[in-house]
Amino acid sequence: MIEIEGKIVSSQIFERKFVCNLKACKGICCVEGDSGAPLDDEEIKLMPIVFEEAKSCMDAEGIRAIEKQGAWIRDEDGDAVTPLVDGRQCAYVIFEDGIASCAIEKAWKNGLISFRKPISCHLYPIRINKTARIEALNYDEWKVCAPACAKGEQLNVPVYVFLKEPIVRKYGEAFYAMLENAALLWEDEKKKG
Repeated sequence: MIEIEGKIVSSQIFERKFVCNLKACKGICCVEGDSGAPLDDEEIKLMPIVFEEAKSCMDAEGIRAIEKQGAWIRDEDGDAVTPLVDGRQCAYVIFEDGIASCAIEKAWKNGLISFRKPISCHLYPIRINKTARIEALNYDEWKVCAPACAKGEQLNVPVYVFLKEPIVRKYGEAFYAMLENAALLWEDEKKKG
């Protein structure tokens, strides 16, 4: 573990390799799991607006699920998350060419909205765990991401490098620069032994 600007960063973010491989996994991370995508406090406020703006890119099942449950819900643990369709895929999921993708992100790419997608989705496989005193960035290992791990190993791309854009989105350029420096120091320490 390394501390950067009061955040605890798992060394697995430096040592693990990861590059999404949608051709292999078909976006299953948006379909599998016990609840929807985690949402932060700002996203909770945005989701009703995001839903209205992204609705034209969504499928009928997702729209019905949100109209019934709301643009966001609380899961069994009391965490704010995106709702699910019949307890399965995220309500904001669309399928294109057999691959699950995000209707919110499609609306963003089409210039319909300024919100890209929940930061928890953009940062995956990094999960942010918060307590009253600390924020920790951890690597989340999930068997459905085995193709991404294999591709990351093949291309030798560490998690933090693959996730540069969402890390900068969440914490800023200065934080990412410190993260890069921490990765170099960690690599040096590992070589020493």
